[in-house]
Amino acid sequence: MFVKHQSDVKAEPIDTTPGAKNGTIQWLINTPDAENFAMRRFVIGKGGHSPYHSHGFEHEVFVVSGKGVLVNGERDDEEIPLKSGSVVFVPGDEVHQFKNAGDDNFVFLCMVPLGEKAACGPLPTPTAEEKEEEVSGIC
Repeated sequence: MFVKHQSDVKAEPIDTTPGAKNGTIQWLINTPDAENFAMRRFVIGKGGHSPYHSHGFEHEVFVVSGKGVLVNGERDDEEIPLKSGSVVFVPGDEVHQFKNAGDDNFVFLCMVPLGEKAACGPLPTPTAEEKEEEVSGIC
């Protein structure tokens, strides 16, 4: 068991991932502390968004603050409004994107499985032992 503060976790830019703009990701809970799930914190600035993408694993999202939209690629890119307190479930293999729809930061937590199924996210700066297994991207 452990407790830490989000300010102690380095925020990594998501802009290095094709299709992403004006945002950061923090891996709040990840290996080696957890075995099954990771908790990520995204901050998407004004005009920013995650990539339009899909992946084989499901994920759960909780909107902390700001206004955003979920682009649902399974429904002709329908834009579903999101606000503080919104809860989102995205099944595996469904095309989606998160966009900031306001002037303030759009902040959300995203939980994903760890392991091979989720091996497409930017992991925190790896230790020397982890460098051989480093994976990039933010899916």
